[in-house]
Amino acid sequence: MEFTAVSRTAVSDVVFGQLVDAILAGRIAPEDALPGERELAESFHVNRHAVREAVKRLQQSGLVRVAQGGKTRVMDWRTNAGLDILSSLARSGAVPAQRILRDIAVMRRSIAADAARLCAQRADDVQLAAVRAAADAYPDSTEEFDAVVAGDIAFWVAILDGSGNLAYRLGLNTLVAGYFGIGMERIADLGLNKEYVDPEAHRRLAEHIAAREGDTAYELAYTLLSGLVDAQEEPSA
Repeated sequence: MEFTAVSRTAVSDVVFGQLVDAILAGRIAPEDALPGERELAESFHVNRHAVREAVKRLQQSGLVRVAQGGKTRVMDWRTNAGLDILSSLARSGAVPAQRILRDIAVMRRSIAADAARLCAQRADDVQLAAVRAAADAYPDSTEEFDAVVAGDIAFWVAILDGSGNLAYRLGLNTLVAGYFGIGMERIADLGLNKEYVDPEAHRRLAEHIAAREGDTAYELAYTLLSGLVDAQEEPSA
């Protein structure tokens, strides 16, 4: 098994990244043993501490299990890993990036639409004011791309915080990280711009949340977020 020698800069990160790619791409199969610490250090041209740190992160990501005094064996990522490997999956080519984008878009729509309904039902006055403020501040699509992305994230963060669902809030962090890992501009070209060009739709959603109209808020959020989902749907044969 061949790996690329890495520089001294953040060596454990690079070792981790290459091992993740090898596991996700199937070059190291489930139940296969990783090479020993010394062998990996020699292959990567790094010290054993960097390898040790990388393997520890693999274990934390659910990609390997480390037996005390035994071999480190690869686990099946489909049954053990979490959402944090989304961008790594796209980079490795183990799953087509288009499918990952579509699946993220579907999950994002489901979470955000339900969060909008929960926010209308549960949010206190301070949280509702934050949703309205984020909607009022929602940038026009003609502004700088980074500013539009930041404004969009701030809007949904306000809704998710108002929903009171911590799992949804943490899920958003992971999905956003996955988007950034794949490339936000690419995703925008594939459908996010359909959301960004309509600040008024976000303001209407905020109004219905503030009026505590949960079902209407759900429907509006679902429709608003369907643009990216529809853009990712595979054409029928």
